[in-house]
Amino acid sequence: MTVHGTQTPPSRGLVLGCGGTLGTAWTVAALHSIRQATAWDPRDADVLVGTSAGAELAALLGAGVDVGELLAAQLATASARPDLARHFAHPPRRTPPRPALMLSAPRLSAHALTRAVPALTGLSGLLPRGRGDAAWLAALADRLAPDGGWVSHPATWLAATDLDTGRRTLFGHPDAPKAALRDALRASWAIPGWFPPVRVDGRLYADGGISSPTSADLLADRGLDEVYIVAPMSTAAPGRRSGLGRAEAVLRRVMTGILNAECAALRAAGTRVIRVEPTAADLDAMGGNFMDPRRRFAVLETALRTTRATVRDALTATPLPRT
Repeated sequence: MTVHGTQTPPSRGLVLGCGGTLGTAWTVAALHSIRQATAWDPRDADVLVGTSAGAELAALLGAGVDVGELLAAQLATASARPDLARHFAHPPRRTPPRPALMLSAPRLSAHALTRAVPALTGLSGLLPRGRGDAAWLAALADRLAPDGGWVSHPATWLAATDLDTGRRTLFGHPDAPKAALRDALRASWAIPGWFPPVRVDGRLYADGGISSPTSADLLADRGLDEVYIVAPMSTAAPGRRSGLGRAEAVLRRVMTGILNAECAALRAAGTRVIRVEPTAADLDAMGGNFMDPRRRFAVLETALRTTRATVRDALTATPLPRT
């Protein structure tokens, strides 16, 4: 932007979507490609929004961890920070433990019948309550923000879903209930059927991804010049899927539709949207289970190739905002 003849950097938001273990690896590669293509450090975003696995990476960026450090840790290179390498080397199991004999959130299903919440949110409420252990997230949060605090970036917002009302909550936002990072991160990652919900300020919260893959539309009123959206659970190139991939493709199609509407809301507000999502090659590498850690290196290596072109094309295809 140019103000009174002086070039000033545009105001930018960075939105990191849900995507499980494999979405985390893919997103790190995409962030690396964004950094290489733009010479912009994602840590300098005016606002960081993360959902589920994206919340984990938003918290790391908000705490000052560099994209290069994230990539080295994902690749497990000799130069990687030991704490980050250990963190990424021990993701959740690829299948959830046996869930509890109770529904995650039956009220959400009732709200969906009256269209008070999206169908995806309502269906999530019918899943059994998970029993997975999110200790790996709590340990990360305690290293990033000791003593129940928050990360240093003041506008790091982590999306979760209120299980009573179905409303999205951006923990870290001034209007949200005050939460320790360990609780906000576990809540945003609490996939129904996999992990139990998290209680914050007397209310139960679960994965923000059951409401939206990114919650990018919540930035529409921020007046930002640009928003970079990294969305591992949407795609413009679904391709043909088989086996478990067919079920995953249905979920991905729903999430792509939600993101389409969110991008439209941002553009209507005058914000330039740079949208980065997986290609058909990425989906082939991911397979049908986005929590399968055995595919992590293959996904990362594929994404380091594909996201270079994806980011370049997104930047070229998206017109600059009027100044």
